[in-house]
Amino acid sequence: MAMSFFDQFMSPTYLGIPLMALALTLPWILFPTPTTRWLDNRLLTLQNWSINRFTQQLLLPINVGGHKWALILTSLMLFLITINMLGLLPYTFTPTTQLSLNMGLAVPLWLATVIIGLRNQPTVALGHLLPEGTPAPLIPVLIIIETISLFIRPLALGVRLTANLTAGHLLIQLIATAAFVLLPLMPAVAILTATLLFLLTLLEVAVAMIQAYVFVLLLSLYLQENV
Repeated sequence: MAMSFFDQFMSPTYLGIPLMALALTLPWILFPTPTTRWLDNRLLTLQNWSINRFTQQLLLPINVGGHKWALILTSLMLFLITINMLGLLPYTFTPTTQLSLNMGLAVPLWLATVIIGLRNQPTVALGHLLPEGTPAPLIPVLIIIETISLFIRPLALGVRLTANLTAGHLLIQLIATAAFVLLPLMPAVAILTATLLFLLTLLEVAVAMIQAYVFVLLLSLYLQENV
């Protein structure tokens, strides 16, 4: 019986127990623990330098009030990159291909930025729903449109991450299947297909990192509007 290509996106279970929590917890073990010594090894030095550079670039356009989000945004970036990259390994599961997980990350963080805006500057936050100088007949229509666009933001965050990773995994599986099928029939074509598979894998590695960065970057832009 042929398995569906979408079976790879099913949440793994063992003895009927979902392993989603385990898949979300294990990646943190891969990060070396910082020490209190003056000198660290090369891995820790590279990790600290990259985290500092990313945090600096991420918080550069945000006001001082939004710098409290540095820890959660940086942790989310590392978390998404790690599970996206681990999902490219054979016989692994990518949790971020599940829309439920991505929406569970996007909705609370987006809602927190909206609540912060309504609490700190309610006039400015509500002013985003109606651009200045709008003609009176268009006011109700624009308020409805801006409200809908506001509530679509978390959906766009979750769907973008899910769709990009799912499409990449499907393409890799389709091309890998074609290479295995063509190997005994047309070896030259199979080699070309395998070369394309290698290039696509490199592209998917870049997509895994870029999508994690875009997810956090959009959250920082939403935060910038409300602080």
